Amino acid sequence: MSREVLLTGFGVRTAFGTGADPLREGVFDGRPAFAPITRFDTGPYRTGVAATGGGAAPLREVLAEVAGAAAGMAGLRTGAEAAVLVGTAGDFTGLTRFWRGTDAPGSAGPGPSAGATGAASARSVPEEAASVGPVSPGVVSAGAASVGPVSRGTPRAEAAPVETVPAWQAEALADALGLRGPRLAFTGACVASATAVAHACALIASGRADIAVCAGAYLVEEENLAKFGSGFALSGDGMMRPFCADRGGLLLGDGAAAVVLESAEGARRRGARALGALTGWGAASDAHHIARPHPEGAGLVAAARRALRRAGGLRIDYVNAHGTATTYNDPAETRGLRTLFGADADRVPVSSTKSTTGHLLEASGVVELVITLLALRDGVLPPTAGFTAPDPVCDLDYVPNRPHKADLRRALTVNAAFGGANTALILERA
Repeated sequence: MSREVLLTGFGVRTAFGTGADPLREGVFDGRPAFAPITRFDTGPYRTGVAATGGGAAPLREVLAEVAGAAAGMAGLRTGAEAAVLVGTAGDFTGLTRFWRGTDAPGSAGPGPSAGATGAASARSVPEEAASVGPVSPGVVSAGAASVGPVSRGTPRAEAAPVETVPAWQAEALADALGLRGPRLAFTGACVASATAVAHACALIASGRADIAVCAGAYLVEEENLAKFGSGFALSGDGMMRPFCADRGGLLLGDGAAAVVLESAEGARRRGARALGALTGWGAASDAHHIARPHPEGAGLVAAARRALRRAGGLRIDYVNAHGTATTYNDPAETRGLRTLFGADADRVPVSSTKSTTGHLLEASGVVELVITLLALRDGVLPPTAGFTAPDPVCDLDYVPNRPHKADLRRALTVNAAFGGANTALILERA
């Protein structure tokens, strides 16, 4: 028999700050956090704007901060037999420096794990670097071989720092928390941390684990700013306008969050307080295109239907959308939600909180899960900020610009990634 999965703790950090209150003051007030990037030189790139929190700490420290807050809220003690699941592509800082040779012996460049890169022009990156990106969607166990990138020619440095390897992030986080369970790293791009949450739910519901810490983090860096810019995916006017007729693309953002999930029986034994329940989860791939979603949102529909079946087909009161303000995503997501909800589609409010936080890549799923939790607990619909003229093919209730009070019992949060990957999580108010 499937066991109930409860959420008993969370920690979060975005460009608005650390904790729930900055999210309430930023995301729920519809106040975008976008500003000029100052942590590296953006001169070579098409866009120099993102939602950053100023300087960046090493990714491992940010993960430890939010996971420590989640564990503290849940009363999870050091030494507990808890699984640690992380959605991450690793720390791109070391990878960028490796290709530029700034970590080579005798280099005067900045050292590894500083969380911010130097100001060397992207034009100096070797041609081979263009093919190096996030690890392909999947999962790796911590303790897997920690191999840095290999140059086709003479390497500029002996190896990229180990922080680049996703599995290392899970290992380091488990050690930082003092937890003794299995460690897994998920590298599925923008569904990475949502996949970690779904996998943890499956482990707990099936009795293979009692408790898990799920985390994800992304900090804006040059590697992805260059890649998304070269693909003409970034907004050129410093704003994200999801689902609008004049939407011009996405902007990146800093984000990190962690949640503690556990079985209802385990939570009762520990005396932990339930903040919410994960009643449904699902994943699917439409395999339509490497970068574009299926035009009818087929992957989203498949993932969400699986989540709804697990949840017993319960009524959904709010959807936290993927909402990237890109040409192909927003209409596809709208069509998918119309297919999913049918005659009820006009009733269900939908918003994209990326309009305030920016796109958090690997961290999107778990940060937006925390935002969805706050929406349920506070009874407030977070708005789609910067909403202007509606697009005729995006015709749902997108909660434009201002928050609304609402009696919210259950919510769906969805994410999508390159390669057609989709995830859906259903959260119920405790």
